[in-house]
Amino acid sequence: MNDLAGELSPYLLQHANDPVDWHPWGEEAFEKARREDKPIFLSIGYSACHWCHVMARESFQNPDVARLLNGEFVSIKVDREERPDIDGIYMSACQEMTGQGGWPLSIFMTPEGRPFLATTYIPGPPGRGSLLGLLPQITEMWKGRRGDLYAYAEALMARMTEGPADRGEMDLEMMHQAFGGIARSFDWIHGGFGKAPKFPNPNNILFLLRYWKRYKDATALDMAETALDAMRRGGIFDQVGFGFHRYSTDAEWSLPHFEKMLCDQALLEIAYLEAYQATGLDAYARTAREILEYVKREMTSPEGGFYSAEDADSDGEEGAFYIWSPEEFEEALGPQAKPMMSLYGISCDGNVGSEGRIKRGRNVPRVALDPKEVPEDFDPEYCRRTLLRARDARVHPPKDDKILTDGNGLMIAALARAAWTLNDRGYEEMAERAAEFLMREMYKNGALLHRYRLGVSGIEGKLDDYAFLIWGLIELYLATFKGGHLEMALDLSSAMVDLFWDGRRGGFFFTAEGDKSLIIREKVLSDGSNPSGNAVAAWNLLRLSKLTGRLDLEALGREALQTSLGKANLAASAQAMIALDFAMGPNEEIVIAGPRKEAIHMAGILRSRYLPRSVISLADEGATEIAEDIHHIPGEATAHICSNRTCQPPTTDREELLRRLG
Repeated sequence: MNDLAGELSPYLLQHANDPVDWHPWGEEAFEKARREDKPIFLSIGYSACHWCHVMARESFQNPDVARLLNGEFVSIKVDREERPDIDGIYMSACQEMTGQGGWPLSIFMTPEGRPFLATTYIPGPPGRGSLLGLLPQITEMWKGRRGDLYAYAEALMARMTEGPADRGEMDLEMMHQAFGGIARSFDWIHGGFGKAPKFPNPNNILFLLRYWKRYKDATALDMAETALDAMRRGGIFDQVGFGFHRYSTDAEWSLPHFEKMLCDQALLEIAYLEAYQATGLDAYARTAREILEYVKREMTSPEGGFYSAEDADSDGEEGAFYIWSPEEFEEALGPQAKPMMSLYGISCDGNVGSEGRIKRGRNVPRVALDPKEVPEDFDPEYCRRTLLRARDARVHPPKDDKILTDGNGLMIAALARAAWTLNDRGYEEMAERAAEFLMREMYKNGALLHRYRLGVSGIEGKLDDYAFLIWGLIELYLATFKGGHLEMALDLSSAMVDLFWDGRRGGFFFTAEGDKSLIIREKVLSDGSNPSGNAVAAWNLLRLSKLTGRLDLEALGREALQTSLGKANLAASAQAMIALDFAMGPNEEIVIAGPRKEAIHMAGILRSRYLPRSVISLADEGATEIAEDIHHIPGEATAHICSNRTCQPPTTDREELLRRLG
């Protein structure tokens, strides 16, 4: 057993019995490397990562590999979800060196933490390209050409610490440029963006919906719908138990990597909800409810928070929990097996082609028929529930049960949006319970913590923890009109500015000042697997300004957004485009005065409307300065639509309110 045995991270504990002498990230490991004059091997992954498990089996559990690592290196393991700051820095280094990234992330670096070689998955023995073959080469270079390694590392550091691009001027032309880049990557045959492997990219969809709304561009809406429809039909969606897998290994959305991540569920939930508002199509509302059914069933802790992920592997095999043979369908469904097999594309030869990871004759359920084509006496929902009960008897994938503030903030936002859009009190209760949990366990001495597990909270909060939770609290206010959520969003925004704001160049650093173990203080301005914390923070500040009338928040939000817009690749900055759309307006501040019950009822008529540049508040909560001058007819709800601090004449007529909003 190595030094990981005392850690809380499920990922680190997976490696506690490796023969590799792993160390957690910390000064002790760096001091050992300096004292013994050895390079550091840094391995970063996460508990639900299939290829992390493969590399562990092939290399980290191999005694020959362990002997080389233990003799010539100091080895450090990092959970990228626990320490996104460390992961972000070294992922940037890998992308700078190789042009790509991913997990497991494998870094060789000096005892000072400066990387000189980076890659992702390294095959196991035997073979020249295996980790067993690579380690002696690096040892030889460290002993014989160390000066070259240090020179390369210093040059890389110089490139990585170059200041970000100049602040971009806010211009709607940027939305056209971003749309053009996204459109060029769109797959009109199969839906989605790019080629295999194909990720859902919900932020792109959210931007496309806003582009359609602003410019009445039917192509943008068509792209969004094509992607959402294809994903819901495909194997990337768990047709039996709901929820989305991480990504598809093929362009057709057929064969996923089977891990499920909380953040993906949250962002896709919001995308399907907005598509429902934009189109009125019940299929999108149904998918939104299905995602949350999965989250409630599998990802919700007894305390009310949400777990991070479910593994891709179970019972020693990737996807074993999710794949089916025809015989298993017949055993579970009896005479109804055949129409259900047709609906889900289940065949005797298997439906995953020549993909070697899945055995021949195994199938990933996907919608292969229009449900209208199934026989009238066939009940697919009954069959699905029957399959789910049968599947529950299998060995379940391991769950990463740590609770992270950033992911929980996104899920609170998604639940609050669902509560509002679908008029479902149950989702509101889930969101409020999670927010109460975070405020109780993750908010200490005026600052956020990042991780909770087994009753222990820890790790200083990062920008994403603040930005994503503030997003969630704003959405919770907009769903409930409870002023306490808005007040907490404002308090956290103030703390976020104090901790992360770059007073010299603008924008937000990812980490607070003071962590000497990090080689640089990163500023993340583009979207990655999650939206850019800088762009979310800017959007939050702009929306809070409209809700409160505070011009200082608007000025700060605009400055943060301009820093994000300094990036050249606008197509990779969909969240910044979402914030830009809001910043450029026109915005509608819809303020409803009157008795609270009647005011909330009047606000409710807006649930089905797609209003991405609007905010709604109640005058009785004092949420906006405009509300101070707003009056209402006694006993009636009165709506005021304000823009640029000017209000239209009030109305008590609900149809008139809808007409004015277009």
